[in-house]
Amino acid sequence: MDPYYFTTQMKNHAGTIQSLTLGISDELARWKPNPESWSILEVINHLYDEEREDFRVRMDYILHHPGEAWPPINPPGWVIERGYNLRNLEQSVQKFLDERQKSLVWLKGLLNPDWQASATVSFGTFSAGDIFAAWVAHDVLHLRQLVELHWAYLVNAAEPYKINYAGEW
Repeated sequence: MDPYYFTTQMKNHAGTIQSLTLGISDELARWKPNPESWSILEVINHLYDEEREDFRVRMDYILHHPGEAWPPINPPGWVIERGYNLRNLEQSVQKFLDERQKSLVWLKGLLNPDWQASATVSFGTFSAGDIFAAWVAHDVLHLRQLVELHWAYLVNAAEPYKINYAGEW
């Protein structure tokens, strides 16, 4: 595992996430292709909550609080419970960016972390390295989701015109 590579990716992902929200309308920020999908605003607020309540916390528990129970989380439920789609996009993005910066500082401050250290919870056993890798992968999953939302909105907004000439999606 190369922590420098992972933290560099996390920094770059934050910039890309921010770029995918620049200059978009409130309509696009809240738009969903269907009722089961998340909006861009919901994705951003999910990333914010995951940054401060999930990945960093769980890695900290593995590295510094072995054997202690992890605090409960409810990412799917938070979307509605916390009213993600009612929030302001610019403020939400800034909160995510600020929290990501805290994570990067925290990660940089870890002195010789034991990436093999692990915790067993109800849904499996995870090492600190597993959590770190999953944190970076989680970004990529939501980057893909943000791009897919932009694509779906474009297809919808282009009606009655077709976008086939652009190439296959």
